[in-house]
Amino acid sequence: MNGLGLVVVAFLVLALAYRLYGAFLAARLFALKADAVTPAVAHEDGKNYHVTNRYVVFGHHFAAIAGAGPLVGPVLAAQFGFLPGLLWLLVGAVLAGGVHDFVILVASIRSDGGSLADIARENLSRLSGGVTMVAILFIVVTALAGLALVVVNALAESAWGTFTILLTIPIAMLVGLYMEVWRKGRVGEASAIGVVLVLLAVVVGAWVHGSPVLAPWLTFTKPQLSIAVAAYGFLASVLPIWLLLAPRDYLSSYMKIGTIGLLALGIVIVNPELRMPAVTQYVAGGGPIIPGKVWPFVCITVACGAISGWHSLISSGTTPKMIPRETDALFVGYGAMLMESFVAVMALVAATVLLPADYLAINVNPDRWEALGIVPVELEHFSQLVNEDLAGRTGGAVTLAVGMAHIFSKLPGMGHLIAYWYHYAIMFEALFILTTVDAGTRIGRYLIQEVAGKVVPRWGDINHWPAVVVTSALISLAWGYLLYQNDVTSIWPMFGVANQLLATLALVVGTGYIARHAAKRPWILVTALPAAFMAATTLVAGWSNVVDNFLPRGRAGDVNGYVNAGLTAIMMACVAVVLVDGVFRITRTLKARWT
Repeated sequence: MNGLGLVVVAFLVLALAYRLYGAFLAARLFALKADAVTPAVAHEDGKNYHVTNRYVVFGHHFAAIAGAGPLVGPVLAAQFGFLPGLLWLLVGAVLAGGVHDFVILVASIRSDGGSLADIARENLSRLSGGVTMVAILFIVVTALAGLALVVVNALAESAWGTFTILLTIPIAMLVGLYMEVWRKGRVGEASAIGVVLVLLAVVVGAWVHGSPVLAPWLTFTKPQLSIAVAAYGFLASVLPIWLLLAPRDYLSSYMKIGTIGLLALGIVIVNPELRMPAVTQYVAGGGPIIPGKVWPFVCITVACGAISGWHSLISSGTTPKMIPRETDALFVGYGAMLMESFVAVMALVAATVLLPADYLAINVNPDRWEALGIVPVELEHFSQLVNEDLAGRTGGAVTLAVGMAHIFSKLPGMGHLIAYWYHYAIMFEALFILTTVDAGTRIGRYLIQEVAGKVVPRWGDINHWPAVVVTSALISLAWGYLLYQNDVTSIWPMFGVANQLLATLALVVGTGYIARHAAKRPWILVTALPAAFMAATTLVAGWSNVVDNFLPRGRAGDVNGYVNAGLTAIMMACVAVVLVDGVFRITRTLKARWT
């Protein structure tokens, strides 16, 4: 099997879904109106509510939702072979993920920019609203730690990568000032300047990497990077949205879409052979990366590329406070999810062009190689070419970067630039992830302020400076602690389950909203069917994680195993409560409306 076939199939399926199913959702299910007043228009304050160009909103939204999941999830799921991941990416994104994102975005816009908890409270009950709030806080902390871990593993001991990512912060602030202060409205000029500067940062990074003076100052260990990434999350949450978060996400979207487009073009030209089989022996369980069976763990591992509860926080967080017209919800909500699915397909192709032994050698710690019989074939050669030690760089990010660099280096005249392509890919991945971290930290801050505001009303004001600083510090410290204390084999399974549990919860809330507002009763199946599937998938996976992964770690002396088991159990309990309450409330609503 070759990569070109997967690219063509994915593009056709996703394009047809947007034109057909997306049009149904926008015109028939919700009847979106271009002249409806959005929260950004009604509450414009230049800080948290800000009317923004639809393409900039798309860039922000896409950058915020497309974190580690669409890049790392398919890479890790390649352990099962390329076919299970591909099927779930396409079917899941069209029928579950895109619907999930779009429904919650529309519900938030029509609820004055309300959070997911607000929507649950309004369309289900006060009980569901309160439990949703608790679940979201736990899941945000878990998800941010899981996403940030991928950046830490990719940048550890790499001066080149760290320098490039560090420089994107002042570049983003420069673009923000350019678009909002110096040359307001000149989006094209600011974009061109920002993209050129980011590309220069990658090139200059090679010189920094080779500098005996600068390289030691920019080479950090994983614990040091864990602290630095948490500090960045705090900074992005505190500063005005237009100064760092929005322009950085917007710039990142250019890099992301451009890179994925280039990767797709590279796959078309090179047409690389997929050296990973369609299905491997690990579909029945026992794999070195994911020990469980293909179901439910292919859904949990692929995560964001098919459906992600994280997206519901963005769709009911920053995006509805920026979107200028209600009709843009289809382009931003459903469209961005399908774009993310395409990104995930590209990541899957990049991972599966590697030989299975090399794929495993990167994603499994070297001390386990002998037991698994892993004998790398091309790994040492790749390490020499990119000037980095690639063995045992778990987490998926390095695997993806190697696969992308391998494809790019096959393009005419590009073979001698493989080190630049590798570090460009690392920068691309880190940008993807950090834009989710900054938006997620801000959303976590909103949630804590919402809770605090019920006790001290002044602290519920998202512009109250003392509250902003304190709550931003609290959320950053919480996920920073988990990041500092855990590794990929504990954080990623917990993140995957937590993320998909939140998606289940959001689909139940969305079903409640549709039950109250849809013109026809059968239309609740749009969210009810994927909600039922995700409930079964996530609860089974969560139970397996607790019993087979976290509790054994705790009994072996790792106290974090008990912490992770407790967090997972709390999140599962919250979703179960909302699921039961939701079925009762939705049934009662349907009877009241159609009997």
